[in-house]
Amino acid sequence: MYRFVLTRQWVCLTLVTLALIPAMIKLGFWQYHRHEHRVAQNELIAANLSAKPVPVTELTSPGHQVPRADFWRTVTATGAYDTAHEVVVRMRTSADDKVGFHVVTPLTLADGRVVLVNRGWVPGGDDPRAYPPVPAAPSGEVTVTGRLKADETSGGSGIKDRKGLPDRQVMLINSAQQAEYLGRPVLGGYLELDGSAPSADGGPETIPEPDHDSIGPHMAYAVQWWLFAAAVPVGWLVLVRRERREREEAAATGEPGSGGQREPVTA
Repeated sequence: MYRFVLTRQWVCLTLVTLALIPAMIKLGFWQYHRHEHRVAQNELIAANLSAKPVPVTELTSPGHQVPRADFWRTVTATGAYDTAHEVVVRMRTSADDKVGFHVVTPLTLADGRVVLVNRGWVPGGDDPRAYPPVPAAPSGEVTVTGRLKADETSGGSGIKDRKGLPDRQVMLINSAQQAEYLGRPVLGGYLELDGSAPSADGGPETIPEPDHDSIGPHMAYAVQWWLFAAAVPVGWLVLVRRERREREEAAATGEPGSGGQREPVTA
């Protein structure tokens, strides 16, 4: 009674079923690995934000690539802002998703080296190609505290560093690019400003700490995919049994196409 599963229709259905099971299992593991990555990242952010601040020169130097283990590490730097070489980074959003600019100001250290400081977000003006109004940085010697970040690259961010941008506007925060612009050694990566002494009133909008509390829905999605994978063969079996039952009932009542015999038609 199960010979019907060898028909073309049922063979196609069975092949689709067999293909869906490993695909759903793989999708489940993909979501599970995303969950693990998010948990590990949250732990790293929390640990680095709570760690005792260290001088930025202890973690980076000119040409240094900031490793993932040092992302968001709280660092300090003392020097003087070089506002003459300040640049703004285009297409950056504020905490409430408004599009504007990030303000990146070089901070010249006592030894002449420079660290880039992302002082925060400012709105754009009516002309997106014009340099936006930027609150002045504190003058004289300042000590800044912030989160260490790695250089932004086209490969890592997906943002293309376009040529022909207006003067003092960039698409990426990149120490090598700014070292060429300044003609001075620049520490690898940059500092995302959290505070300064003396403090600056009315400065750019401070960039908030990265979210490190939520873990997202990835684990729930993983479980869902695995449940779907388990349900597929069960569903296939249910369909097979229902088809068999319908065929048996049709054969018992002698319906056409059931395999049973129809009574002859009499005049």
